[in-house]
Amino acid sequence: MAGINDLINVWKNVKEVDLRPYRAAALDPLKLVIVGRPGSGRHTLADSIHQDPQRPQDIAQTEAHISDLDSEDWASAAELILLVLDATANDFNVERALAKKWVKAGKKVLALINKNDLAGNQAVDFSSIRWELTQVLRGSVIDPDFMQREFIPAVLELMPERRLALGRQFPLFRRAIALQLINETSFSNAVYSLGTGLAEVVPILDIPLNLTDMIVLTKAQAFLAYKLGLALGFSTRWQDYVAEFGSVVGGGFVWRQAARMLVGLIPVWGIVPKVAVAYAGTYVVGHVILQWYLTGRKITSKQLRTLYQQGLLNGKNLTQSLASRLPHPRRGRGKTPELAAPNSKPCMFCGKFNAPDAIYCQYCGQTISPSATKQ
Repeated sequence: MAGINDLINVWKNVKEVDLRPYRAAALDPLKLVIVGRPGSGRHTLADSIHQDPQRPQDIAQTEAHISDLDSEDWASAAELILLVLDATANDFNVERALAKKWVKAGKKVLALINKNDLAGNQAVDFSSIRWELTQVLRGSVIDPDFMQREFIPAVLELMPERRLALGRQFPLFRRAIALQLINETSFSNAVYSLGTGLAEVVPILDIPLNLTDMIVLTKAQAFLAYKLGLALGFSTRWQDYVAEFGSVVGGGFVWRQAARMLVGLIPVWGIVPKVAVAYAGTYVVGHVILQWYLTGRKITSKQLRTLYQQGLLNGKNLTQSLASRLPHPRRGRGKTPELAAPNSKPCMFCGKFNAPDAIYCQYCGQTISPSATKQ
C-alpha cells in the first residue's frame, strides 16, 4: 500500500505506452470535400470550418477541396462530403441523384440546405424530397447558433473515429471535440472506480491509496491531456505537456484534493464519493487544458477549485445514476425470503436488511448506500 506522497510520477510511465497511433491519427490528412453550385455558400462554409469562433485570430491552412456538382475526380478519395444546397433554388434533382450515388458507394455525406433565412415564403418543402442520407440539415452557415447546435454535432456523429484529425485540421470543431474527450474519459474513470474502488481508508493521518488504481486513473488523465493537445493544435511531443500540466496531472492537485475530501468523510465512506473523486479529477485535467487553449492563460487557483467542485457534483450525480442500475443479488431457489423489519435498510450489495440506523452491512461489511434506502 502506498500513500499519496509516494504516488509515482505518472508522466514517467507515459513513454511506456506507444503514443504514435494518436499522433498519426491527428496528423493524417482528413479528405474533406465541399460540393455545391456556385453561390450556394461553399466558400463561406470552407472559411467557417477553418476558424474557431473562440480564437478568430487563428485560421488553419488545411486544405478543404471545393468542387462543382459536375466534377467528381475527388469522389473516390473523399472521406466526408459536405453537400451545400441553396434554399432559394427550386430544383435539386442533380444534388439528390449525386447524394444517392455517393451513399451507395459507401461515402459519408452531410447535406446542408443553406440560406434558409433568405428563402422566405418561397422555401421548398424539403420533407417531401426523399433524400438517401442520414443527415440533412437546414439553416445558414453564417448563423453561429446553427453551426454550434446542429452542424458541428452532425459532422462529429459522422466522423467519430477521425476526431483528432478533424479538430487539429479544422478548428471549428475543436471545442466540441475537446468536451467529448473530457466527458468520455471522466465517465470511463468513474466507471473504473465504481468497479474497483478508488481508495482504501484506514484511521491514520496519511490516507493511503491503492497504487494500482491511482496509476490507471492518472494515466488515463495523461492520455487525455495528450489527445486534447493533438486535437487543439498543440505540440505532438508528449514531453512538452509535462512542464505545462505536470502539477495537475500525476498526483499534484487532484489527489491532494482527494485526501482532503477523504479526511472529511471518515468514517462514512461510500461508493458515491469514491467515484465522484475519480470523475472530478479527470474533469479538472481536461478543462485546465481547454481553458489554456481558449484563453492562452493558465487557470487560477480559484477557477481550479470551482472546476473541482463542479466535477464532484457531476461525478456524484453520475454515480447515483450508475448505482441505481446495479443488479441486486438474487436469492437461491428454495430459500425462504427474509422478512424486512419496519424501516429497515437493504444493502445494495448483498440485498439483506439491516437496522434503520446502520452504516455498514452486518452481513457483507459494505457501506450501505443512502440511495438504496427504502422508506
